[in-house]
This record gives sequence, structure tokens and C-alpha cells, in this order.
Amino acid sequence: MRKRIIFTLIGLVILIAILGAIKAMQIGAMNEQGKKFVPPPETVTSVAVEADSWETSLSAVGTLNAVQGVTVGAEFVGKVVKIAFEAGTSVKKGDILLRQDTSSEEAQLPGAMAQADLSRTNFDRAEQLFAKGIIARADLDNVVANVAQAQAQVENIRAAIAKKTIRAPFSGQLGIRQINLGQILREGDPIVTLQSLDPIYVDFNLPQQQFPLVSLGLPVRVTGDAMPGVTIEGRITAMNPQVDIETRNIKIQATVANSTGKLRPGMFVNVAVGLPIRQKVLAIPATAILYAPYGDSVFVIEAQRGAKDGKGGSTLRQQFVRLGEKRGDFVAVTSGLKDGETIVSTGVFKLHNGQSVVIDNKLAPSFQKQPRPENN
Repeated sequence: MRKRIIFTLIGLVILIAILGAIKAMQIGAMNEQGKKFVPPPETVTSVAVEADSWETSLSAVGTLNAVQGVTVGAEFVGKVVKIAFEAGTSVKKGDILLRQDTSSEEAQLPGAMAQADLSRTNFDRAEQLFAKGIIARADLDNVVANVAQAQAQVENIRAAIAKKTIRAPFSGQLGIRQINLGQILREGDPIVTLQSLDPIYVDFNLPQQQFPLVSLGLPVRVTGDAMPGVTIEGRITAMNPQVDIETRNIKIQATVANSTGKLRPGMFVNVAVGLPIRQKVLAIPATAILYAPYGDSVFVIEAQRGAKDGKGGSTLRQQFVRLGEKRGDFVAVTSGLKDGETIVSTGVFKLHNGQSVVIDNKLAPSFQKQPRPENN
């Protein structure tokens, strides 16, 4: 009985050893197969690195100001009897905005006109008497003065009536109404703001060391949060003759078109002044850059070792680069790449150094220096 148990235990040990050996052989075979496994190449889009010539520009932050802007106010004391405008609408030069009560002036006008007529009649009579030598020259002069004084009184009343009819001094867009019907206005009380919006001024400052590079007529490009993806062009039209003694900056003014009315006085915008000097750069698409805290890089596509004319496939080499100015879909590379190299243009976040790739540019996006919103 004991021998049978011993033989059984020995048989179980041998069986377990055989199973373990078989399992070890299977795991070893799987490991060898894993080592020999080559993942399929990744399909990528590519772009050639080419030298380009970019316009040199100076950047600044500017403020928009109306070519003409004013708060329309009352010139005389009077009650508002008619409001002839709607807040926020556009008006033309000479349009009536408001009428004040002119009943007092209109009541005084007939009496003043009658006095002027009487003074002219007295003048005609005095002139005849002076010609006959009946009155002295001094008496005639007094009559002439009375005529002028009476006529001036008439013109003064008419002017007061006219100034109580307040008109738009220039064409533009009105702001929010600041008066109400029946309100008594004092001299200088605000009625409504009026701004001329097209064209519009852009005021900005540049350091004094950049002043020799700037001149009247240079082009400017204006961008801002109020018009994402849109660039408005204009030109420098004025420059301050003196430098600010505190900041050592010079104030410059450009004029830009504003036909859409998206630019409003008081907004801040980004201004780029185009200089006639051009700089040579290596421009690559911004989507080709792998941004990382330790440095920005791109993937250069190279032929695999031992392959002739690239027929054996392509591999990736991760290359760290130093970036410069950005224009549209492109970024300038100041160091790290050479003219003529081919890099991956999209999907770089899923790639790694030494990876095999296949180039397929059928669905490659179109990159532009000045992309339009509809193309984004």
C-alpha cells in the first residue's frame, strides 16, 4: 500500500514537471515571436521644408478712435419739446436730432422785426433831412446806429431759435439717448454721442529705437478679439513729432476701413506694421510641431537604412527645433531644420522616434499664410 502511494506521488511529480516544461516552451516561443514581430507602418502626411521670404513687421497694441466723435449737447437753456432720433441709428450731417421750446423767442421776434423796420424808416427820413441841412451829422450817425442795433436784435433772436433746433454736425452713428421729452436742458447738457465709424483711427505706440524704421504710408494689419480670424488693412497716416518723455515711445496713428462696423472706438486691437525689409525663413505648418515642456520638436522622414531610393520604407527621426514668428497656418523655424528636408505635417502626437511610416498625402490639408474663417 505504501509503495503504491509512493509511485503515485512520483508519477504526479513527473506529470507536473512535464506540464511545466511544455508551458515554459510555449511562453518561450511566444516571447521569440514577440521579439520578431514588426508593427505595420503608420500612414502619415508630409510636407517639404522650403525657404520662404516673409515681410518684416513691428507689433504693437493699439486703441481704436473715431475719426470724428462728439457728445452732442445743448447750447441754450430750454425745455425739450421733440426728440427726432432713435438711439443707435445712423444719421447724416444736418439731420434734426432735437427741438427745444422756442415760444419765448418766437414771441419776441415780431417786435424786434417791427423795431428794425421803424429804424430803417427813421434812417430814410433822417437822410433826407441831413441832405437839406436840417439835422447835424451826429444825429444821422445815431439813426444809423439804431438801424444796426435793431437788425442785430432780430438776428440774435433768429440765431437762438435756430440753435434750439439741434442737428447732427456730421454723419455717423448715434449712441444711447441721454435726455427725455419735457426735460429742461441747461447749457452744455449732453444729449447723445455721435461717432463716425468708417474709416476709423488706430492709435498705438512704438519704442523710440524703432522710429527710424517707420514712415507715413506704411501698411498696417489690424486684428482683434471682436473679429476672430479677420485681418483689416490700413496705412499709417500720422506720427507725433515728439517722443513721450516718460515712456520713450512715439505715438503713431493709422487709418483703416471699417465698412462692416465691427471696429468701435475704445476697443483694443493688435497692430502689425509691415516694413519694406523682408526676412528669409524656413516655414513649416503649425500642425507639424509636437509641443512639449522640455522642447518643441518635429518628425523628419528619412529612408530606412539599407534601402535604396527610399523603396525599402521610411522611418521617423524626432528633431528638436527652435520656433520664431507665426503667420497664419505656418510657423518660422530659426534652428533645427534644413531646407529640403521632409517632415510629418499632421498627427504628430501619435508618433515616436524610429517609427516606420508610409506617406499618403491624398487627404493632406491645405496650409495658408492668411487663412480665411470659412477655411478653418
